[in-house]
Order: sequence, then C-alpha cells, then structure tokens
Amino acid sequence: MAAAKSLRIALAGNPNSGKTSIFNSMTGARQQVGNWPGVTVEKKLGFFTYKGYDIEVVDLPGTYSLTAYSVEERVARTYLVEEKPDVVIHVVDAGNIARNLYLTVQLLELGVDLIVDLNMWDEFTACGSELDCDRLETLFGSPVVQTVGHRGIGIDDLLDAVIKLVEERAEQHRHVPITYGSHVDDVLTELTGLLEATPDLIGNYPARWVAIKLLEGDSEIRKRLSKGGESARSILDEAERATRHIGVATKSDPEKVISEGRYGYIEGTLKEILTEEPADRMELSRRLDSVFTHRYLGYPIFFAFVWILFQMTFRIGAIPMGWIDAFVGWLAGTLAATLPESQLSSLLVDGVIGGVGSVIVFLPNIMVLFLGIAFLEDSGYMARAAFLMDRVMHALGLHGKSFIPLLMGFGCSVPAIMATRTLESRRDRTLTTLIVPLMSCSARLPVYLLIGGAFFAERAGTVVFVIYVLGIVAAILIGRLFASTLFRSAPAPFVMELPPYRLPTAKGLLIHTWERSRIYLQKMGGVILAASVVLWFLGAYPQNPGLTESLEHEIAEQRAIGSVAALEKVSELEADAAALRIENSYIGKAGQFVEPVIEPLGFRWEMGVSLITGFVAKEVVVSTLGVLYHTGVEEVSGRSLVEALRDPANGITPLAAFAFMVFVLLYTPCIVTIVAVRREAGTGWMWFSIAYQLALAWLVSFGIYQVGTLVGLG
Repeated sequence: MAAAKSLRIALAGNPNSGKTSIFNSMTGARQQVGNWPGVTVEKKLGFFTYKGYDIEVVDLPGTYSLTAYSVEERVARTYLVEEKPDVVIHVVDAGNIARNLYLTVQLLELGVDLIVDLNMWDEFTACGSELDCDRLETLFGSPVVQTVGHRGIGIDDLLDAVIKLVEERAEQHRHVPITYGSHVDDVLTELTGLLEATPDLIGNYPARWVAIKLLEGDSEIRKRLSKGGESARSILDEAERATRHIGVATKSDPEKVISEGRYGYIEGTLKEILTEEPADRMELSRRLDSVFTHRYLGYPIFFAFVWILFQMTFRIGAIPMGWIDAFVGWLAGTLAATLPESQLSSLLVDGVIGGVGSVIVFLPNIMVLFLGIAFLEDSGYMARAAFLMDRVMHALGLHGKSFIPLLMGFGCSVPAIMATRTLESRRDRTLTTLIVPLMSCSARLPVYLLIGGAFFAERAGTVVFVIYVLGIVAAILIGRLFASTLFRSAPAPFVMELPPYRLPTAKGLLIHTWERSRIYLQKMGGVILAASVVLWFLGAYPQNPGLTESLEHEIAEQRAIGSVAALEKVSELEADAAALRIENSYIGKAGQFVEPVIEPLGFRWEMGVSLITGFVAKEVVVSTLGVLYHTGVEEVSGRSLVEALRDPANGITPLAAFAFMVFVLLYTPCIVTIVAVRREAGTGWMWFSIAYQLALAWLVSFGIYQVGTLVGLG
C-alpha cells in the first residue's frame, strides 16, 4: 500500500465566523491544544485522514485583519508567511460577507493558496439573499465553497476543493493583484521592484506584500528591514519618500488610502456577485437582546441561568457520581480484602484509591458544568453576559476588556491570566491579573461539590451558586479598591461584537465538553496521584508501634468477648487508634502547627492540612481529605468521604463548612497560577497577590464563622 501523502491546512477567519465549527467538523476529537511559541494565544491542531492524505489542520486565532496590531494578528500572519501551509481556508460568515472579505483581500495580498469558505450558508439563504459564487471565484481567483459548519454540511466539498487545488491547481485559482489607485499603485510597483532585487532582505515574505506593509508603516516589517544593512536602509528611505508622495498627492495618510482601496475592491466585488441584498438576520437576536441585555432585567436573567446551571450540575451529575462512588468503594474493599495487610496494601487502598477516587467521583458533575458553559458559549449568550458585566465593571472603575480574562477564570486561572496580554496598558494587565484568581476556577468545584453535598444536601446547588456569586462580588470590590488606590487612572472604552443567537449542535457541545474534561482526567494520573502518594506517606510515617499498644491490646480483648457491644467497642477503639497514629504522623504535626491559625475559623486540623496541600492544585484538597479520613480506619474506608465528613464525631458544623468553601474560593488557586502571576506581573506583584488573597480568605471566613456563631447559625 502506498504511503499516505501529507497536507497542511490553515483555517483563518474573523471571530464568530464559525471557524471552530469547521475545525471540529473536520477533526472531531482528534485535536491537540497548546500555545503558540513565545505567546500565550491558544494553538489548536487537528489530524485526520481523507482520500489518501494525512491532513494536519491548524486553527489560527480569530482576527479581523493581518495588520499585526494585536498578538492574534501577529500569530496568524507569522504562521502564514513562515510556515507556508499548503492551503489556507478563509472561513467567511456569509451573512456578514462585506466585513469578512476585508481579511480575504489581505490574504490575497499575501499571495497564499486560498479557498474561500462561505460558512453559515443556511442563514445566508434564509435571509433571501442570492450570491453568484462562480463570479466570486473568477474575481478573487480562488475556489469558493458553501458550508454549514456546525452541522457538518459541505465539509467533504471543502476538502475536495483543497485536494483539487493541491493536485491540479484549480483553473480558477490565481493570485489576484489588488489595486489601490494610481497614486499608490505606481510607487508600489517601484518599491516592489527594489525588494525583488534584494530577496535576502525579505526571506519568505512576498515582495509586493512587504511593499504594502512599508507604505502602511508596519512596525514589524520596518524593524526587520532595519537590520539589513545599506541596501535595506535605501529601501526604507525610498518607502519614506513614497509615503510622503502619497500623502501630498491624496491629502491623506497612506494607510488610510490603502484601507479605502481594499474596501473599494470589496464594494465593487459585491456589486458584481450580490443580486439581492440580504435581509437583516440579526433582527431576531435584537429582539432577544431587548430582554437578555436589558439594563434591569438582564442581570436577574443572567444569575437565573447560572443558578439553573449549578442545580443541573448537582442533580444530573448525582446519578453517575453515585455509580462511580460505589465502584471506588467496591474496588477499595476488594483490594483490602484480597491483599495481605502491609504498607503496600495501605498505599494502594488508602493512598491511591482514597486520594484519586475521592476526586474522580466528581467527574460527572464537572462534565455537566462544562456542557452547560459550552451551551451558553455556542448559543451566543456568553457574549451577552460579557456585555452585561462590562457595564458593571466600568461603573466600578475597571477596564471593560478585563471581563474576558475574568470570564476565562471560571475555567482555569492560568490561561485567564495569560489572556491579560491582550489588554493595552500595563495598568490594566496588572490589575486584571490580580483579581482573576478570585473567579472560581473549575479546579475548586470538586471541593464545593464535596462539602456542599456533605453538609447542605438538597440546598447544595444553591450554596455553590452563592459561592460563585461571592467570587464575582469579591473580584468587583477588590478591583474597585485597587483601581482607586494602587492603579489610579481611567479605564479605556470597550467595544464587543455580539454574534447572532444560534442553536448549538450536539457534536460541538460534546467536543467542547470533552476538551475541558480531558484536562481534569489528566490531573488524575498526574498531580493528584503524586500528591495522594506523598500525602499517604506523610500520614503513615513515622511509624511508632508502641504508640497504640494499649489500645490494640484492648481491641484484642474485646474481639475475644465477641458480643455485639464488644464489637461496637472495637470500632470505637480502632478509630481512636487511627486518630492517634495520624495525629503523631508528619501530616498530623503539620496540622497541629497550623491549628491555632485556623481554629477561629471553625476548621479542624485536617482541613488546615488540606488547605496547605491545596496550593499544589485545588483538587488536592479533596484527595487530602480522602486520605486523612480513610487512613487506617477500616470502617471509614467502607463508606464515602461525604459520610465521613458528615460524622458528628468530626465536629465540623455546616457554618464551618461554608466558611471553608469561602476560604477555598478566595485564597491562591495553585502553584501554577502563582507562577503565571509572576510571569505576567512580576515577582513583587506575585508576593502581593499571595499575601492579599490569604489575608482576604482568612478575614472573610473568620467573619462568616464568628458572626454566624454569634447569631446562632453555628
């Protein structure tokens, strides 16, 4: 069998053009997610086989142009020029074709092998529009395909066009030169000739495109040429003369003249291809927005959606959670009964299964939450939520764009902090970085699910909803405090595009849910497993057989008696022996060290230890409690961690449990987040972030517990 040929495709497009739907339809779950080299913008790669080709598809960051003003624009154009994919598919929102074609024109300027994908074709035709695709192919010199990405319609046609372009260089494919008027075209031709005569200066960059960028004043291109010696300096001087000439001849800035030339080309194209103007497809969205983004109704609707989401997280996730919990209990019991009593048995049962099993039972709840968030995102509502919260943030002195990283913080604080690089000023970046960790990331959810399920039963969903709201309120108040003290300056204006409402597809929702859940599962085999083993060791050593000698002697006597009362006494004595052993272990000593600090909050020392280990990752809080409340107690290992925590003998009250959840919400998320803060804001702000979050968590938890106790809630 002949080896498959390889092919690289790049997907380019505006935000909200459906580019991700095309990517998901092509690749399914065969995706890799990381960051582009040197920047924190997400990089998505997909792999699949089609008609004898091993295809790699790269989902470029959504961008409106290739001017390199933003990091997304720089990433997209650097990849297109330096990596030279075999084919570039420009995913165009057919309903907003005039705006989307601006990027198409820039791709034509770049000289890439281009296919124009008119996506959301169903919405375009539903508006009563007619478009001559054959004429568009002729004018642009590129194949044109119609797709409905979120339904997978037209994907095979798109891939067939890719293969035909690669194999046959489709007849209609040619690199169309864009004209900008005689004043620009004349100097552009001259400048292009100079650049073509010195190919070493421009490398892989097309000469005409470099000439355009020089006339536009592109800083990156000018910087690149400035390192090229005498010949480069003469070209830069010529570009300066050409710029002045255009300014004098047109009474306008060359960048503006070129931009107007592009829009003129687009307008002329649309007159040729559109035989009927599209109806307003945003009409329905505007009607919905009159309710969902209403200045008064919008906020209670938003919080109602969030409340419903958390109710679903508990109620729907409770059934499979029970199955997993039962399986973990069965596995622990089977291993304990099968393996001879030894340190290895204790490690496997109490360490690995007790730690990892305590966290993995919450996977169904996590998946339900991610599914709900994916639905809100894909439907277009999440953009409305950002719009609503932007008003609040501006009123409190925060930058409107900061809500995007804060919104990402509900997933994970690390990429959310990295996303602050898209903010223009250092003031905005640092301020947003400091408050992002207050947004409750998904890693904290297992703690809320555990404690909420143990102490609040049917009200657990509402309690978790309150915790998330507290995080939002804390972020707003702390942001306002810092903005008026440490970072005094006015916030910049914020403009955000609101896409039309759409009904998400099952495939898209499942892919988004799996992408996020996979990260959670990876932690099970990585940091959670390692932490559980370390915690088991700290709880099992140092061993002191003489410590419980008298208790073990009494246990043996009671077993010999054999009565029901004697066996109940045995259970009590075994629990006392286990408690004595763990209190004198390394982890017990650590707990006793922090106990004076956490006692005013109503926390037991085990809870204090879990908060310390939670600096590694918040899921480790749950695995720590799992290890501590299972180690060495045979009866406890036969029941769930929820039942163990709820046991009145442990002395944890619902008020203390709520204060514990608030502490987990407000203190530093994890070590990786701390590193991200240092990288984005500096070492000084990193230590400030740790200090203020610990102080805030302690003070708020102290206030909740002490005031609650005074009014009789304890």
